[in-house]
Amino acid sequence: MRIFRLMWVLFLFSGSVSAQKSQQIDIQLDQWHANRALLQLPDDYQSGSKRYPLIVFLHGKSRSGTDLSKLAYDGIPYWINNGVRFQAVNPVDAKLYKFIVVCPQALEWGLTPKMLNNVLDQVVAKYRVDTTRIYLTGYSAGGWATVMAITENLQYSKRIAAAVPMSPNAIDNANDKRFHLVADANVHCWYFGGTDELSFLENSQRYADSTNNYKPGLARLTVTPNRHCCWKEFYDPAFRQEGMNIYEWMLQYKR
Repeated sequence: MRIFRLMWVLFLFSGSVSAQKSQQIDIQLDQWHANRALLQLPDDYQSGSKRYPLIVFLHGKSRSGTDLSKLAYDGIPYWINNGVRFQAVNPVDAKLYKFIVVCPQALEWGLTPKMLNNVLDQVVAKYRVDTTRIYLTGYSAGGWATVMAITENLQYSKRIAAAVPMSPNAIDNANDKRFHLVADANVHCWYFGGTDELSFLENSQRYADSTNNYKPGLARLTVTPNRHCCWKEFYDPAFRQEGMNIYEWMLQYKR
């Protein structure tokens, strides 16, 4: 059984590197804990020296653990596993940008702000990241991790150009009082929430309002007629609202 499981993981990720340019990488979460992440590099990464925008995708609670193959069921990893290369045309300059995508796996629940900062340090040190274009997104516990990161301290907030938290769990009380950091760092946010999600929609609404109270227009909210679901749909590059998918929307903003 263990051999079969290992072969399945290798098929999903390592074995598909040649076709999808995705691979597993080791990440150090903190002093005591390490895990793995899914990485996708642009198709032209090896042929030049330019730097690329970075998307960090954060999964929901049910995808935590040490089985990286679980990430492929939804969100960005689902589309990577189905052959999608993440790139988009920036509405501001009409240029095509190809993303480095990193999908770290939390051992439980989601990554704390410090863990996420550690992941960013490692990725920036090893890969050619355009540090003016670092974007965060995640759903449920990953939405929690995204909002926690941009409300932890100004140093962390200033690393992020834009964030897309989807149906975030409630953040810690201390962070709930620090949305002035999001405004101070000018982090644009696009929140998602479903009308049947109860507290998850309330969280998205409150966090968007809290941000806009400090800086009107910095946060936007999409309300959908859905339950706690649809992570394939919203992360699909074909999904658009007001003419943009989330990747095109991200690229409008830089540090």
